[in-house]
Amino acid sequence: MIKKLKQLSYEERACLSCGEEEHKASMYSEIQRERPDLGSIMAHPDYIDGNPDLIKPKKLLNPVRASKSHQELHRELLMNHKRGLGVESKPELQRVLEHRRRNQLIRQRKEEEEAKKLKSPFEQELMKRQQRLDQLEREQEKQEENAPEFVKVKENLRRTSTLTGAEKVA
Repeated sequence: MIKKLKQLSYEERACLSCGEEEHKASMYSEIQRERPDLGSIMAHPDYIDGNPDLIKPKKLLNPVRASKSHQELHRELLMNHKRGLGVESKPELQRVLEHRRRNQLIRQRKEEEEAKKLKSPFEQELMKRQQRLDQLEREQEKQEENAPEFVKVKENLRRTSTLTGAEKVA
């Protein structure tokens, strides 16, 4: 009997194990049970499907999927998907590189500002004088604005009279 079973093809053994009536129950079950001849590609198993005493080999677990970190990551991704939160589109390496570039630009700007602040003593003295002159001009403009109208007219007359006197001399 065992020799006969070994001579039968894989499909025929599957038909014997499940029974002929089940095999012909529907057209879909026939399509499902039909398997292409993989004899040239894969070796047939040494065990017989119908014998319950034999231990059947189990599929090995993927160690990555079995790890806690992978399970937690998968759970988190599912939760984010359910909430509608998008996963960051950029990979971690790209985010780190952008962060470094951003920090580098900030450092460069700070250094440039410090370089502007630390000018030579001559430039600092020129800046102080320029600021004093600007301040004096602002004070004079304020005084002119606050002066009464007749003082402004009198100053204008003096200017015109000095200009005409200078023209006569020339």
